[in-house]
Amino acid sequence: MYIKAERFIITELTMDMCSNYQKNSVDADNRRFVPDEVCETVEDAERTLKWLIESYSTSNGPFVYPILTNENINIGYVQACPLGEEFEIGYHIAKSYTGNGFATEAVKVFLPVIMDMLQIDKIYGVVLEENIASHKVLEKNGFTLVFKGIDKYQGKNRELRKYIFER
Repeated sequence: MYIKAERFIITELTMDMCSNYQKNSVDADNRRFVPDEVCETVEDAERTLKWLIESYSTSNGPFVYPILTNENINIGYVQACPLGEEFEIGYHIAKSYTGNGFATEAVKVFLPVIMDMLQIDKIYGVVLEENIASHKVLEKNGFTLVFKGIDKYQGKNRELRKYIFER
């Protein structure tokens, strides 16, 4: 995977990214919205990255790709994860880079590439109701709201929204 956008690249994870991956994973928004993706220590990040890198060679993922600025700063990731028989898109931008359109732009350039790679014509987005920024990212990228209410999210009943993108 290598996607060049104007302000960043999306590429594959490498083990030398452990420290930055761990640092980005413990920011307040990541803890709040995707606590199962938090790596408390660099050792946790090493185990996670090893598994994620190995997942590139499978057909069901998860497929997680870092977003690196043109200055080679790791500012987050985009991903496609299994959601039953379907796939779900995910993304996270480190707190110091949020509010600058990085997530919207990353999803925009990632969607056609990952959908071609996975040979799928639809992908879902599942976000907590309180995560307004993520609603906007999905909506700006042409996702359609298909559910709003209480459902399971990381093993707990939570208020959330489910979106779908179809091409």
